[in-house]
Amino acid sequence: MRKWLGLGMVLSVAAVLTACSGSVQRISSDEVVDLSGRWNDTDSQLVAEKMVKEALALPWLARFLKEKGKNPTVIVGTIKNKTDEHIAVDTFQKDIERNLTNSGSVDFVAGKSERDEVRAEREDQQTNAAEDSRKQMYKESGADYMMQGTISKITDAAGRTATFYYQIDLEMVDMQRNVKVWFGNEKIKKLIKGRGARL
Repeated sequence: MRKWLGLGMVLSVAAVLTACSGSVQRISSDEVVDLSGRWNDTDSQLVAEKMVKEALALPWLARFLKEKGKNPTVIVGTIKNKTDEHIAVDTFQKDIERNLTNSGSVDFVAGKSERDEVRAEREDQQTNAAEDSRKQMYKESGADYMMQGTISKITDAAGRTATFYYQIDLEMVDMQRNVKVWFGNEKIKKLIKGRGARL
């Protein structure tokens, strides 16, 4: 009898643990999933794509091509997170970089940390690589323009309802003249109802 009672308890505990445990399901990275209403990967991808497309359609690019006869070189600078939540700004920057590079309309310069790593490798080549394969020092391309900006957020909540309003401001700055040649912004507004609306 004790044996059956012990087995019954073990099975009951196992059933409870199974019922309480969550499940994991793999989904496409293109699928839109918005669980909390906060900034997410979909926002990052869509905003980057839309804003880069807008930036490249405006006169500064055609003007540069006409004057210089070549693609401008662009670098993405700092994008400040001015919200009250953790946003992986580096992911957003990479989404912007990918869209700029893949457009074929601009040449893209590596960011500061990437440049430091490449410079260290190039310096190492000067003493350790065969002479005919060494890359020359001081031959880097300087950026013609820098894209930088901010992500801001306004929250409004009452009871079990909240709205999250995000504003993303980006600008393209002429590196030689410190002149802003493009200024764009994108707005996202999300309505959250129920327990997820708690701040």
